[in-house]
Amino acid sequence: MKIGFIGLGVMGSRMAKRIHKAGYDLTVFDVMEDSIREFKKLGVAIGNSPGDVAAESNVVLMSLPNSQVVTDVILGENGVFHKAKPGTILIDLSSITPKIIRDIYKKTSQKGIEILDAPVSGGSTGAETGTLTIMVGGKREILDKVMPILKVLGKTIYHVGDIGAGDTIKLVNNLLLGANMAAIAEALTLGAKAGLDPEVMFEVITNSSGNSYALEAKYPKFISQGNFEPGFMIDLQYKDLQLAVDTAKDLNLPLIIGNITQQIYEVAKAEGLGQKDISSVIQLYERWSDITVRKEK
Repeated sequence: MKIGFIGLGVMGSRMAKRIHKAGYDLTVFDVMEDSIREFKKLGVAIGNSPGDVAAESNVVLMSLPNSQVVTDVILGENGVFHKAKPGTILIDLSSITPKIIRDIYKKTSQKGIEILDAPVSGGSTGAETGTLTIMVGGKREILDKVMPILKVLGKTIYHVGDIGAGDTIKLVNNLLLGANMAAIAEALTLGAKAGLDPEVMFEVITNSSGNSYALEAKYPKFISQGNFEPGFMIDLQYKDLQLAVDTAKDLNLPLIIGNITQQIYEVAKAEGLGQKDISSVIQLYERWSDITVRKEK
């Protein structure tokens, strides 16, 4: 089976390397020459365009930054759609709006090209170690065909429904992640300002009803150490919150907490934290309170 991979950023490069190491016949493409250079050294075939990758592949995986780029890569000039053969399977590992991937599928299905929307969770570490959680929308029988490939990338793979369902559950998950992280930053700063030891707060909360994945993942290695290198960037969290806000608008659903949370991350972006880990949102509260929430050294 010939595999194509388009988008060799932080996540995509790690996933593509795992596919290469698993022994698949791989062709890759990225607009950034630096990303491609690394794969040339590994002896991986390089496509000249997304369409060229599709022409050489039975399955094409994509890890791209937003809905517009996904649309352009698939349907644009020199895109996947124009050169992919009928029967080709596209696996979009990006996080985009459910409506966009459904609209794309309406066009690709006319040519016999199948799509799975399969956003991932687990960050760069999960991508490197093959322990991602992958949430897949699309036909079950198509998922079964590519399951061996996805198992190279992820430890836990869920079939969550029809096309678009993967992107939907990802935006729901990341809405909660973003809101939890903002709430943690606010709560820990409140406690520290009132005189509590952050380490004591962490121990008590992780054994109480206020515990969350965000607290356990982001306090010990990030906040307590003053280490805010990503991880999962503020810019990406903001983008995922926008997906949730846009989808809620399509469904005529007020998203009160989601909108407030997005504004917090917008402030963080404005303060120059966009490329930092989402845990760096606590730096806003630290500035406002004139304290730092850190483990004593």
